[in-house]
Amino acid sequence: MSTPSFTEEVRTALAENRPVVALESTILSHGLPPGRNREVAARLEDVVRAAGAVPATIAVLGGVPKVGLTPAELDYVCDPANDLVKLSRRDLGAAYGLRRDGADTVAGTAGLAHAAGIGVFATGGMGGVHRGARETWDVSADLDVLAATPVLVVCSGVKSILDMGATLELLETRSVPVLGFGTDRFPAFYRRESEFDVPWRVDSVAEAAAVVAAHRGVPGSAGVLLANPIPVEFEMDADLHDRLLREGLDLLRERDVHGKDVTPALLEHFHTASGGVSLDANEALVVSNAALAAAVAVELAS
Repeated sequence: MSTPSFTEEVRTALAENRPVVALESTILSHGLPPGRNREVAARLEDVVRAAGAVPATIAVLGGVPKVGLTPAELDYVCDPANDLVKLSRRDLGAAYGLRRDGADTVAGTAGLAHAAGIGVFATGGMGGVHRGARETWDVSADLDVLAATPVLVVCSGVKSILDMGATLELLETRSVPVLGFGTDRFPAFYRRESEFDVPWRVDSVAEAAAVVAAHRGVPGSAGVLLANPIPVEFEMDADLHDRLLREGLDLLRERDVHGKDVTPALLEHFHTASGGVSLDANEALVVSNAALAAAVAVELAS
């Protein structure tokens, strides 16, 4: 295995058992446009520090897993000219061996965070079971990785392009607890609620941390999913959301888009066809998730 490289800030925090929050890099390289992605990268790290934790944005550069990025490395990740590969956990060995540059998905980040001793991870949305998976077997690796990796993932549920019911069923099958933060309904990324209930509700950071701490003492190695609805003022209008979703699904069929290309294609359609509404929503929800993850990490450390 390639030996991870840590920033001094992250190395010191881990050595002193201070709270650290992992952040993924795919949202920066593939999920947001140039310029804005670098602003969001800085904002995410700022909100984590403001809550009393240390941010560790994770990527693979030159075949080396980087746990925490310097400002120059964040610049590099956010520059589309560098054409970073999208890395799930299965891709890490190839990226190491071929000395490639890559941005980590939820699955890749969760694996590297756990290996580094980081137990809390904030992202935008989880991957899940894709529509039509009965025929295509198109299921995100995020689900199995979370089932086998004891980290807390804070996200805004899953995108509405996925089969949310099947995703929740699979999480139940894999014994992954799903908590709704201040909600009884599973969030749908741009929308605060879906039609599906969450198995457990927590209404405070203290309650969330208590569940995570207790879960770490039960048999098995599954992580925990903490579903945090998008801030109400940034929730996308239902009619706009439904129209964009219909158009996006039609676009996927027309272009025969499958697998890991589905989410970037849908996000691009939402971003370009919503007049910037989805970009604002995307930024707001991931910042909210980072702040919540940091607060829970601080509570767990105390």
